[in-house]
Formats: sequence, structure tokens, C-alpha cells
Amino acid sequence: MSGYRFLGNKYLWIFLGILITFLVLLSTPALNFYPGKYDDFAECISERGLKMYGAYWCLHCSKQKELFGSSYKKINYIECSLPNNAGQSQECKDEGINSYPTWEFGDGTKKEGLITLDKLSEISGCELP
Repeated sequence: MSGYRFLGNKYLWIFLGILITFLVLLSTPALNFYPGKYDDFAECISERGLKMYGAYWCLHCSKQKELFGSSYKKINYIECSLPNNAGQSQECKDEGINSYPTWEFGDGTKKEGLITLDKLSEISGCELP
């Protein structure tokens, strides 16, 4: 009988492992299949040429991303920081990026710092939901 109890526990652990893996995958933003609140807005500003330059370690960049929620994946984002504190990417050097985040607009002008969604809407002409 102890063999059956062991098998029952084994299958219980396998089931729990699969369940936990499934829940983690569902909560991962990159794998989120549901549309985000700002998807259309983020697509619109990207189509109008807006780009966000940032760094993975930048607190203000993280706050900027949080404003978009899961819709952030639709933003034209350029990572400037190289891994292991190895400096700045050549693309960001060429663009003269000195601060993060830096937004570049369709006309080539740039603005440093966190920008509200209302202000991005005003600049781009894209409507917020």
C-alpha cells in the first residue's frame, strides 16, 4: 500500500508543478494574450515615430514603462545600456542620448525625462482610451 501512497504523492507534485508553471506563464507580460488598456495608443505613438531610449537599470525608465502597463511592449524602445555595465550602445551614442529616459519625436526633436501619457498624447496627436 505504501507504493500507492508514493505514486499518489508523485502525481500530486507533478500536477502542482504543471499548475504553477502554467500560472507563471499566464502572468508573464510578454506572454499575455489579452490586449492592454493602452495598446492602440502605444501602437499609434510608435507609428508616428516616437521612440523611447532607456536603460534596464533606470528607475525613471521603469516608471515610464509602468504608465503603459502591459501595452509597453508596443512602444518603440531602444535599450542603451550594454550588459555588465559595459557602457552605452553605439546607436545611443550616435543619437546623442545623455539621459534616460529620452523620447525622440517624429520630427527628430528629443525630450529627456519621464513624460505623462497625456503629454505624449498631446505631442503625438494619438488619442488616449
